[in-house]
Amino acid sequence: MLRLTWVQPEDLIGHELRQAAQDGRDPSAIAARWRAAGGTGAPPGAGASPRPAPRRLRLLAADLLDELAALPSAAADDEPTGLDGIRALCPDWPPPPARPPAPPDPGRLEAAWLGRAVGCLLGKPVEKLPLDGIRRLARAAGNWPLAGYFTARGVPADLLARYPWNRRSAATSLAENIDGMPEDDDLNYPLLGLLVLRRHGRSFTTADVARVWLDELPAGRTFTAERVAYRNLLGGLEPPLTARHHNPFREWIGALIRADVHGWTNPGDPAAAAAQAHRDATLTHTANGVYAAMFTAAVVACAATGAQDVHACLRTGLTVVPPRSRLARAVREAVRLAHEHTGFDTVVDRLHALHDATHHWVHSVPNTALLAAALTHADGDFTGSVCRAVSGGWDTDSNGATAGGVAGLLAGSPAALPDRWTAPLKNRLATSVGDFHGTGFDTLARLTHLEASRP
Repeated sequence: MLRLTWVQPEDLIGHELRQAAQDGRDPSAIAARWRAAGGTGAPPGAGASPRPAPRRLRLLAADLLDELAALPSAAADDEPTGLDGIRALCPDWPPPPARPPAPPDPGRLEAAWLGRAVGCLLGKPVEKLPLDGIRRLARAAGNWPLAGYFTARGVPADLLARYPWNRRSAATSLAENIDGMPEDDDLNYPLLGLLVLRRHGRSFTTADVARVWLDELPAGRTFTAERVAYRNLLGGLEPPLTARHHNPFREWIGALIRADVHGWTNPGDPAAAAAQAHRDATLTHTANGVYAAMFTAAVVACAATGAQDVHACLRTGLTVVPPRSRLARAVREAVRLAHEHTGFDTVVDRLHALHDATHHWVHSVPNTALLAAALTHADGDFTGSVCRAVSGGWDTDSNGATAGGVAGLLAGSPAALPDRWTAPLKNRLATSVGDFHGTGFDTLARLTHLEASRP
């Protein structure tokens, strides 16, 4: 039986009930009706429940999704999605640079691409595993605190049975198996961002992003909010409704992982990077899901100049996020914890205590907080940043990718990244996007530099 993930109404309703509670709507009456009819909660780990619900429940779920969307939100005033509304709430919105900044050096961009790949690859085998499992597997291999790619060598069979590696990733991302960079959405989306810029320039619209996706992105390579938005496009909906209609994942991490290219191509101009990321993000996301992308784009734009340390970059990132939003509050708390505690495990434990009970492991709020904590605690060091981001759990490959991209920019060149991380990549990327399959990171850097050089 083909059981397509992330789109079944009976699975979406549980996620939407949780999203409603997070964004200040009262879903209690609708939740009671769903439970009384025999409905269940969202699948805790998978993208779909194992068996379809009866037709009556599927129809009810679709109706209840519409009812939930119509509920008023107490957070609406503090968490707008429109760019004008966001800017109005940001008192320190960055001014434009006094003169057009120079594009980043191709070597710095190559380090960013490599860093993104390294961090993603490090996190791939343990994606979806609980925090305790990540720690046990690394300790069993003598790799804790985390300092290198995960390996199955020396790990007891009973521990591997209890905490199995990610099914799709182990064959290509454990240390003993790495042979180039395998395909991953954390690298596919920056490639799509390059295609958007090549075809439509900096003035691209959200509809332009949609057209490139429909032309170049296989539907099966989308997940969560991106899959729902893709389905909505095929159903005839236009952005930004594609982000809102029956999309309980609209505040998850998917827009954040698309943001690096917008910072790479706007060095020293975090406001322009954030605005560009906003146009991309609103195809699939709203509110905090959009803020996560804007925050990341602004951080990357700051890091791309090579003139600021990681702490200044993170402060800049917060200037494009409404300060009373859930994401801004979570990032500020994470940075505070990272400054306060010497041991990063303590920081991670505190973050999980704050967020585990209320958020899915792919939600943008806890993951952006962890990203900021990792970069802060590592003081921008490359190995420290990727290892802390991945060792903190949740969306391990996405957090590792973004941390690696930022730290790679700060390092400044491929030669500044330890060879043990970059050599296994063999300067080769696998992807199903466009004609990029097999492309080297040096080539991607040159293509990115070209887009960053355009007016």
